[in-house]
Amino acid sequence: MNNFIFQNPTKLVFGKGQIARLAELLPDNINLMLTFGGGSITRNGVYDQVKEALKGRNYTEFWGIEPNPRVETLRKAIQVGKDNNINYLLAVGGGSVLDGTKLIAAGIADEMDAWEIVKQGVAKRQIPFASVMTVPATGSEMNGAAVISCDETQEKYGFSGSYPQFSILDPEVTYSLSEYQIACGLADAYTHVLEQYMTTPGQSRLMDRWAEGILLSIKEIAPAIKENPKDYDLMADYMLAATLALNDFIRMGITQDWSTHQIGHELTALHGITHGHSLAIVMPGTLRVLKEQKKEKLMQYGERIFGITQGTEDTRVNKAIEMTEQFYRSLGLTTRLSEVGIGKNTIETIATRFNERGAAFGEKGNVTGDVTREILLSCL
Repeated sequence: MNNFIFQNPTKLVFGKGQIARLAELLPDNINLMLTFGGGSITRNGVYDQVKEALKGRNYTEFWGIEPNPRVETLRKAIQVGKDNNINYLLAVGGGSVLDGTKLIAAGIADEMDAWEIVKQGVAKRQIPFASVMTVPATGSEMNGAAVISCDETQEKYGFSGSYPQFSILDPEVTYSLSEYQIACGLADAYTHVLEQYMTTPGQSRLMDRWAEGILLSIKEIAPAIKENPKDYDLMADYMLAATLALNDFIRMGITQDWSTHQIGHELTALHGITHGHSLAIVMPGTLRVLKEQKKEKLMQYGERIFGITQGTEDTRVNKAIEMTEQFYRSLGLTTRLSEVGIGKNTIETIATRFNERGAAFGEKGNVTGDVTREILLSCL
C-alpha cells in the first residue's frame, strides 16, 4: 500500500425529512445563493421543502445549470454572485448542479476566468458551499471534484478543490427519477468503483473488499430497483452506494485508472451523451484492450462479483468482461458506439486530441491517444 493522507470534511446528513434541517446546518449571517438545474425540483417537491426550511432567510436564486454543466452558464452565475456579494452557496439538484456550483464558488472567490480555473485543474480559492442532493450518481456530494463542459471548444475537463461543508441525502427524493436517470446513476457509481479497484493487484485487502462490497450491492439492488423504484431501503442503498463509490474511502493508498472517464468525457463533449451512459460504453472496451495488464484483478473480480471460477485464465478474464457489459445492458443502457450513432470520425478526433495533449491515463500511464483509439474501436 502506498503512503497517503486521508481527510473528508463533508458532513453527510442522510435520511427521510432531513431537508428540514437546513436552517440549523447553514451558518447565520451569510449572503446565500441557491443554485438549481432546470426545474424538476419544483415538480418533485424538493424546492418547496427547501423554501420551507429557509423561511425567514434572505437568499438569491440562480436557475438553469445544465446536465454536463456549461462554463458559459456558470459565468453568468458567478457574475450574479459577485453582484450580490454572495459568500455561501447551496446546490439543490443532481451532481451536475453541484459540479457547477463548485466552479461558481471558485469564480466568485477569484478574478481568473472560470474556464481558466477549470483548465488549471485546481481551484485555489472557493467560497463555502453545501448541497441538497437529488440524483445519486457522481459522488460530488462528498468529494472535491467537478467536471465542466465548454460549448465553444467542445471540451470537458475536471478540476479539484474544496469539499461541500455538508450534503443532505433523502432517498425519498429519488422516487421521481426516470428509469434512464437511475440506470445512468447506477452505471456511474459502478464505474467509479471499477476505476479505483481494477488496477494493480495486491495493494490492499481492505480496499479490495470495500470496493467489492459496493459493486456487489449495486449489482444486487439494480434489478430490484427496476421492479420497485419507490422502495425506500433500495433507494437508500443506491444513494449511499453512489456516495461511497467516490468519496475517497476506497482509494486509500492504491493506484487508480480513470482512463474510461477521460474518454467518456470526450463523448459527452462531442455528442452530449449522458455521463453514466458514456461509461457503460467505454468501460468494457477499456477492459478488453487492457485485459493482459489487468488480468489478475479481472480474475479476482470475476470470481468475487460474478462467481466465475471455471476455465482457463483467459476464459475467466473474457467472461468477467462479458458479464460487466451484460450488467450495464441489464440496466437498460446500450454499450456500443454504433448504437448511439457514433463512428470512426469521432474516434479519430478523440485519439488526435489525446495525442496532442500528451495524454497518459491509467494506473500505468499508458493509455495514450493511440491506445484510446483501440479502446473505442473495440466499442463499435
